[in-house]
Amino acid sequence: MRILLLVTAFNGLSQRIYEQLKLQGHAVSVVFAGQESEVRYAIDTFEPELILCPFLKQRIPDDIWQKHLCIIIHPGIIGDRGPSSLDWAILDQQSQWGVTALQADSEMDAGDIWSSKNFKMRPASKASLYRQEVTRMASALVDDILEWHQMADFKPLPLDYSDKKVKGSLKPLIRQAQRSINWHRDNTCEVLRKIHAADSFPGVLDDFFGIGVYLFGAHQELVLKADAPKKIIAQRDGAICISTLDGAIWISHLKQQKDADNSYFKLPAAWVLAEHLTDTPELKLPPLAAHKIKTYKEISYREADGVGYLYFNFHNGAMGTDQCQRLLTAYKAAQCRNTRILVLMGGDDFFSNGIHLNHIEASNNPAEESWRNINAIDDLVQAILETRNKITLASLGNNAGAGGVMLALACDQVVARDGVVLNPHYKTMGLYGSEYWTYTLPRRIGYRQAIDLTQSCMPLGAQAGANIGLVDAVFPSDPTAYAFDLKEYCRILLEDDQYVALLSTKLAQRDKDELEKPLAQYREEELLQMKHCFTAADSQYHTLRKQFVYKVCPGTTPARLTQYPLVSTAADSSGIADLTPLTE
Repeated sequence: MRILLLVTAFNGLSQRIYEQLKLQGHAVSVVFAGQESEVRYAIDTFEPELILCPFLKQRIPDDIWQKHLCIIIHPGIIGDRGPSSLDWAILDQQSQWGVTALQADSEMDAGDIWSSKNFKMRPASKASLYRQEVTRMASALVDDILEWHQMADFKPLPLDYSDKKVKGSLKPLIRQAQRSINWHRDNTCEVLRKIHAADSFPGVLDDFFGIGVYLFGAHQELVLKADAPKKIIAQRDGAICISTLDGAIWISHLKQQKDADNSYFKLPAAWVLAEHLTDTPELKLPPLAAHKIKTYKEISYREADGVGYLYFNFHNGAMGTDQCQRLLTAYKAAQCRNTRILVLMGGDDFFSNGIHLNHIEASNNPAEESWRNINAIDDLVQAILETRNKITLASLGNNAGAGGVMLALACDQVVARDGVVLNPHYKTMGLYGSEYWTYTLPRRIGYRQAIDLTQSCMPLGAQAGANIGLVDAVFPSDPTAYAFDLKEYCRILLEDDQYVALLSTKLAQRDKDELEKPLAQYREEELLQMKHCFTAADSQYHTLRKQFVYKVCPGTTPARLTQYPLVSTAADSSGIADLTPLTE
């Protein structure tokens, strides 16, 4: 079937649906909704049998949905309408929410219903719920849509508010006045809820030291307190701890309010307020902080049955210089533990997305900071590749991109959760890439396929990755089932004969590879290319990075996403904004 994805951005959800449809053998093309003329051209040229809209903020013109079957994936239960669906669900403390597939109509979100699936709400941010539950439900809905589409007698159900089973309603766009925190009235749970409902966009507008800032990344704190609310009582790894009426919370990121002369982007909260925090204590955690403790922690660790699990929960999966260095320290500490397998777990919503472009953009010398950052992550990858006393395993329970994928490939084994999307390329950011990818990627999938992956700049689903040898095993998309299968996979690896054979083969292969071409040479060659990207006058990296950081969306659809000839393919160099894991 020819299926057109009409999207506002090619975000994580859109990429998952794209990969799902491609794996099923459909002809899939993508068009960005920003330019109506381009949308019409795409429809006329590609002639889709179905138009799916997994992430769409624009209204579809009447003549298009009247002539073509257009189905919108809306993150709400049946009857829910409006642009702030998940926001309201969090603020209203809904115990369940859902995702609905509905046919485009004259009224937004009011069309006939093709399918709907509900999920249990958990105490998490809007961004996390979107990346996890909403994405999984949307994926299941697409399968329903395709099944119903093949049935000649299928008729979608009209939205009927007189039906008592319809619990949703039309909700307005939430304004900052409704998100505002009253620090002298709202308790900790209410503060957390308000920030969660605004993450990752638009954030909660507040004021600290006379600076207007948007708050992001709220984390619970169970120990620290102060004698009055809204005091900054501690800082840790860029986050700040703010007292509440009955406790305290951590805020990881702030974004300064735009003024007449400047626009801003998200940065660690302590960076934004640095000049006011000279007397605020830095409360460090040990390198292997216990994973179960309830506080703000980017890096944590647990052990079970001879296996060590190292978590690195970095905001949006980006890893700055300091974060890479701290993770290397933790890795070396975990390497010394009495375990036989060390599992890299990544974070709650991302495994890793490589170097931290926001940190680099904020530095006094972006070229120099880029160099420091890439060397810091290379040091980490080198330590993994040179680990000789354990089997290392990358657990891709969530999406990964660029250097984050290559970080995983440094491990001896790579497993992934079904539905996870990988973007194993750098080119859309104007970079050659490092992280020893010229060694690790070809050794898994061959040189020719490695070049194709890094040059085509397309997403790759977990199952598609397994089909070409990039991933060793794919486990179920349900997080509980995934955790069970991961544990069982490690148990099998630990069986004596299996483990000894794996470790012996690993060491022999590493020694053989080192004789043929030392790791240091791979690194030197990659960094020579990266230095050119960072410093050459003809490099696009700095422009593309700035566009990414300031969320400048491409004006037209990149040619690589289309199954039809574009009038001009110049737009394909428009940056990486079309491949961001989550639009923010």
